[in-house]
Amino acid sequence: MIIPFEEEYRRKFYELEEQIFDSGFWSEGKMLRTFEEKFGEYVKLGARAVSSGGAGLLAILDYIDVKGKDVLVPSNTFWADARAVKLAGGNPVYVDCNRNDLCMSFEDMQAKTTKNTKAVIVVHIGGHIAFQIEEMAAFCKERGIYLIEDCAHAHGAWWNGKTGGHYGFAGAYSFYATKTLPLGDGGMIVSKDEEFLKWVEEYRNYGKEVVDGHVSYRLLNGFNYRLSEFNAALGIVQMERLGTILEFKRTLAKKYDQIFENRVHFPVGMISGYYKYIVFDTELKQETGQVFGSGDLGHVIDAAEMKLPSSSWVASHHKCVPIYYGYESADRSIKELREILL
Repeated sequence: MIIPFEEEYRRKFYELEEQIFDSGFWSEGKMLRTFEEKFGEYVKLGARAVSSGGAGLLAILDYIDVKGKDVLVPSNTFWADARAVKLAGGNPVYVDCNRNDLCMSFEDMQAKTTKNTKAVIVVHIGGHIAFQIEEMAAFCKERGIYLIEDCAHAHGAWWNGKTGGHYGFAGAYSFYATKTLPLGDGGMIVSKDEEFLKWVEEYRNYGKEVVDGHVSYRLLNGFNYRLSEFNAALGIVQMERLGTILEFKRTLAKKYDQIFENRVHFPVGMISGYYKYIVFDTELKQETGQVFGSGDLGHVIDAAEMKLPSSSWVASHHKCVPIYYGYESADRSIKELREILL
């Protein structure tokens, strides 16, 4: 996969690298704070950077302490969610998805909630916000259950003025190489809870607290989940490019909407970041595989004896049309695109 990165932005990145070398701070410096501020301003939430989206999920789960508790996770998602629950000492309980948005089913989530349920992880799959997020948020709030948002695909996703991370206690974004905002690797935790965000600063640095130059270890479950100054500098530059990337994807999606009817249809007010463009039961000449296939389903990996019919259906009935930034045929006419893809 080729990741376009224009010369103009390369120069900006190199300039920031020079500043890092001159500063003597290769970690925990100015670039990290600036990237966090810029990302936080964009999503309108407090933000703290970590080494990966998975580390962000683990941090949230460790903070709320899910040891011995059930955490509801969608089966139709990346293994990172269930794996983070296990690392935090919790029990992943797999929930079915909806066929219209590929995200967690509110109805199945309700059915699998028990007195031992401590948290729910909802994943905003494909670049849009989960269609039933409002119902899930209200349900969790009423029962004192933590709602966690996996926002790994949700860069640029908005629904009625809210982006990923606004609906629950906290959210975790990923900056893996294939994401809409790629850094090669890295992640961002977002939340309204300032006490939690302060805790993350210590958690990601082995639990260290530094006061007036004196170091103490206040958190015994912290580890190294830091993001380096170099990755943070790339994040600053990528934030400048994000608008261009999203415009490219959305312009292409408007063309696709005139070609593909059997696709994910968004509710009123939904703006997708188009991490993926998802179609159902369509033969394609060009594609970028699936969001998650049958072998990716959590309950399959975990050999859990359960039937999740919609997750199984989605895994075998969808494909993704190329919509990555830099797709070489994006400027073709609708007629030409139809001939290229179908």
